[in-house]
Amino acid sequence: MSTEPRINDRIRVPEVRLVGPNGEQVGIVRIEDALRLAQEADLDLVEVAPMARPPVAKLMDFGKFKYESAMKERESRRNQAHTVIKEMKLRPKIDPHDYDTKKGHVVRFLNAGDKVKITIMFRGREQSRPELGYRLLQRLAEDVQELGFVESSPKQDGRNMIMVLGPHKKKTEAMAEAREAKARRAQGAAGSDVDLDADLPDGLDDGLDDGALAAPSEQPAAATAGAGEPTQ
Repeated sequence: MSTEPRINDRIRVPEVRLVGPNGEQVGIVRIEDALRLAQEADLDLVEVAPMARPPVAKLMDFGKFKYESAMKERESRRNQAHTVIKEMKLRPKIDPHDYDTKKGHVVRFLNAGDKVKITIMFRGREQSRPELGYRLLQRLAEDVQELGFVESSPKQDGRNMIMVLGPHKKKTEAMAEAREAKARRAQGAAGSDVDLDADLPDGLDDGLDDGALAAPSEQPAAATAGAGEPTQ
């Protein structure tokens, strides 16, 4: 079933409550009169409240209305925040360098406004030492406490131990900050072009274009080879 409103001749009622193009209330008029007013104003008659008695119809440019509605919906989808749960897996006896790397990923995820599921994987005899995983999770939570909080405390799940960290920053805030940072980088790139001739003394900039200031490696090979040799 079509969700679009009925317009013009598709409105099959004897009368409507008419609203003008600027929102002014015209009143209850016969459908024939409403269609005539729409034609005279070069606009469409659009049924905006079909369940009212009588239905409410408005004079408008329906094509423009549809375009603006599509743009608003597109912008709304663009700004819609979807919280994502990332996952990071660690071993109880993780190397310090690997720990710093994994922690960096967690920091990045939390900064982006995403939740992070931390999984400690036990193998063999490690399963008899769950306190190792618990202490590691507690350490990680303390290291990133400025960016996130423990949403789900550490708990055993078979051979694994799981903890979920939630971000302090909302997803919408993270997206807005990312767009601002991107805009600043674009501005910085646009303003990074430097006029190399700006600070050169008068006349020297002319030689720059002719190769007079070429690097030593670009000078003629004969002049370099003859330096220091006795003249014949």
